[in-house]
Amino acid sequence: MKAFTLFTDRHGGVSPAPYSSFNLAYHTGDDPALVDRNRKILTDITTLPLIFMEQVHGDAIAVADENSPSTIPGCDAVVTTRRDIALAVMTADCIPILLYDETAGTAAAVHAGRSGTFLNIASKCVGVMVERFGCRPENIAARFGPSIRSCCYEISAEMAETVEKRFGKEYMNGRYLDLQKLNRNLLLDAGLEEGNIEISEICTCCSADHFSYRREGVTGRCAGVIWMREE
Repeated sequence: MKAFTLFTDRHGGVSPAPYSSFNLAYHTGDDPALVDRNRKILTDITTLPLIFMEQVHGDAIAVADENSPSTIPGCDAVVTTRRDIALAVMTADCIPILLYDETAGTAAAVHAGRSGTFLNIASKCVGVMVERFGCRPENIAARFGPSIRSCCYEISAEMAETVEKRFGKEYMNGRYLDLQKLNRNLLLDAGLEEGNIEISEICTCCSADHFSYRREGVTGRCAGVIWMREE
């Protein structure tokens, strides 16, 4: 089994500013008809129907099966063994984490913002992959897409203190949080091997090629997408 992944940027779509141009989210205020056209562009790339999530910054994990709708409500991670769909996670600073075990034929998409990270959603998703689908942590690979990095991710003094007390001082530089390092180490604790974790160096807040809620406020959403196919 072979996993395929991609991370979109803000280019190549049809939406006008401030969503220009490849916005994939309806909840941003963009014209739904234009979002439909953007999603069709993405579907043409994957050649598979897309399964999105109604992301709520929690730790609920869904399983996409034959009865799943095109948007699964109230979850921030989705796992599947289906070959006829692609899973999508939308972000505009949060980390899109794509997980897969090619041996077990299982894929997952995870929305890891600060809230989800504090709830350990990525590691919990690994747990679902292991317990329900027979994956082995050492066989699971993780790809982190573009997201806000520690150069730009300033949080409150109170939140910084919470991070230091709960996870350690290594994730803070003053009031700037390294969300990628934190998620990486949580996945290592869950049994993933360091060589199987790939982290994008792109900071969405710095990059004009990506949507950033921190930088722009009203803006669009990029997507991380994963699907599986027989080799």
